[in-house]
Amino acid sequence: MAHLPSRRRLALAVPVVLSLTASFGFLPTAATAAPATASASQTTDAGTLAYVVNTKVDHRTIKSVTKAIAAAGGTVVAAYDRIGVLVVHSANPDFGPRIRAVRGVQSAGATRTAPLSPAGTTDEGAAQVLSKAQAAKVAKASGAAGESEPLEADQWDLRAIGADQAASINPGSRNVTVAVIDTGVDDTHPDLAPNFSASQSANCVGGVADTSAGAWRPYTADDYHGTHVAGEIAAARNGIGVAGVAPGVKVAGIKVSDPKDGLFYPENVVCAFVFAADHGVEITNNSYYVDPWLYNCMDDPDQKAIVDSVNRAQLYAQKKGTLNVASAGNSNDDLDSDALVDDSSPDDSTPVTRTVDPHECFDVPTQLPGVVTVSATGVKGTKSYYSSYGLGVIDVAAPGGDKFQIPDTPSANGRILSTLPNNTYGYLQGTSMASPHVAGVAALLKSTHPHASPAQLQALLKLQADSTACPAGPYDGDGDGVVDATCVGGKRLNGFFGSGVVNALRAVKK
Repeated sequence: MAHLPSRRRLALAVPVVLSLTASFGFLPTAATAAPATASASQTTDAGTLAYVVNTKVDHRTIKSVTKAIAAAGGTVVAAYDRIGVLVVHSANPDFGPRIRAVRGVQSAGATRTAPLSPAGTTDEGAAQVLSKAQAAKVAKASGAAGESEPLEADQWDLRAIGADQAASINPGSRNVTVAVIDTGVDDTHPDLAPNFSASQSANCVGGVADTSAGAWRPYTADDYHGTHVAGEIAAARNGIGVAGVAPGVKVAGIKVSDPKDGLFYPENVVCAFVFAADHGVEITNNSYYVDPWLYNCMDDPDQKAIVDSVNRAQLYAQKKGTLNVASAGNSNDDLDSDALVDDSSPDDSTPVTRTVDPHECFDVPTQLPGVVTVSATGVKGTKSYYSSYGLGVIDVAAPGGDKFQIPDTPSANGRILSTLPNNTYGYLQGTSMASPHVAGVAALLKSTHPHASPAQLQALLKLQADSTACPAGPYDGDGDGVVDATCVGGKRLNGFFGSGVVNALRAVKK
């Protein structure tokens, strides 16, 4: 099963983001970063690891490093020349140290701790599938309320950010595409098919984009995460099922989850960002963290190389006009703290408990410069009990669902209702669900302001958000009588909501 339901993710404060920009702030100037590939499908032997090798961006250096890779027992799987990232396979246990000593190599390291096999997401808990009886009840209520979609009465999240009203003014432009970098998207779903862009979709597993028909679809029905996210963004208003935040824009699927363990390895994500950028995608949604490390510490050569390679790819996407949106995580952590315990890394082998400083050890891609970091809220507008937070870390908030905050809807379900594979629907909660709401609002902003840059879109998201103050009293998210988190900051900017909860209606009116 390629789905991990309760993944923790962190982010960091603005000053560290700026330092990351200084460290990795170059941007490729060429029009493409498409890879030169050895093979779209690789057969690996026992003991083979995947690596990212990050070099200076010039053909002479890349050519000499490529020769050195072969001499060190490595095989180049994909060469993203324009950003200086090479994806390599090698069974040589000394490959990392050898290649790091090569002239022109700026960083290099393994992207996993367990050998490759021939053959993570941020939702909280498993999906609750909507039954036929429940669907009939919701459809009856929707009809009585004059809703345009049969299941819209259960979509409290749309009403919370004014997306239902926004749709009647501007549902979004067909010139805007949001790519869901995730577990795959079921484009055959009748609520997604009208808005799906196959030409901007791919399977990036292994670090090489496979654009053959259907390659972007989930492996099984259990890999529902990406399909749910896609529906939240752009489910069509077509009289079927649910509606998305931006039901008039296009949605694409870029699959990055490994078929064996469901993890999101760095080379897959590098491929996804570059593919999205080179195929004209305006916005990407990233409801995951890059495996196998929850935090990538810069004093470790392997983890440093992961930060470097993914950052190069996402900066390339930004340079080409793509805004990247990411979920903050479900650990209820204060992301502005000095030390955090990571007991889940590496998640592809045996985790080791370690204490890390999130100002020096980075969650990727959430902590990378220019990425919009999103916390989650429930129907009452308060922080979801699981959502991570932190002053100067969270950019904006959005509905992500909360089982303890019960809405006045037919199903009385505080989670988020959206599409699932095989023409079904279901509820999920998590910052995974909050991020696509922001991606949808960003798509509406891009539709309204077609020439806005990624930085300008991020500024508009914050400017037009509904300022939300910290709770008046102690925060007890799960109602057990224990204070679960402390909100720091004022109404205009604080640790729970950042600049506030996004507003879809303002996005199409201003």
